[in-house]
Amino acid sequence: MLENNGQELDYSGNGEADDILRWAMERYYPDLVLACSFQHPVLIHLAVRIRPDLRVVAIDTGRLPEETYQCAAEIERRFKIRIEWYLPDTAQLEKLLREGGPFSFRAGLEARKKCCAVRKTEPMERALKGVKAWITGVRRDQGVTRENIPKISIDHVHGGITKICPLADWTEQQVRDYIKKYRLPYNRLMESGYRSIGCACCTRPVGPGEDPRAGRWWWENPENKECGLHVPNWTI
Repeated sequence: MLENNGQELDYSGNGEADDILRWAMERYYPDLVLACSFQHPVLIHLAVRIRPDLRVVAIDTGRLPEETYQCAAEIERRFKIRIEWYLPDTAQLEKLLREGGPFSFRAGLEARKKCCAVRKTEPMERALKGVKAWITGVRRDQGVTRENIPKISIDHVHGGITKICPLADWTEQQVRDYIKKYRLPYNRLMESGYRSIGCACCTRPVGPGEDPRAGRWWWENPENKECGLHVPNWTI
């Protein structure tokens, strides 16, 4: 069994998405959040059917595509929820821009990681402050950096809280089928070849036969394509 702050996690982590979410709600609510990037609302749809008052958090990097904001607004209307947005620290962002300009992330891997740290990881640290667990929609088929991600793990990056990935073993086609079945809102960029969507300046469409995350930081090697939120630093 996993241990979180000295407590055993009484779950094997091998169940279906609904089962995992129900277990998470029973064990951690209200000290639990769902983090959404607004590519699609499959995880939100599954979760709010169990707990309509579950906290949903999101990071606004300041450079998201318009379609992402539109998707978020549609999700709020559809599910009657209020998203908790977290933005970059103003002082840190101003320092980043003054020192490197608006395209500093193109200067190299470390520069890009610094930009992600300011715009994504620091706001997420605030979003996760005080919780015991978080739910995220990452999947194993999204790329080499995620192919071994467990459904339940201890997230040492975020202070040893429990990380829950109910869709880890879902495929991209399963996600699309689910959206169609329930007529869910989704990020319209998906219709234009975008299979992984982040900041507008760091995302492009994916061509036939390319990895789903090939359009993210396309100038970098596949093994580097993480912003810091989901680095493989877990215990299973």
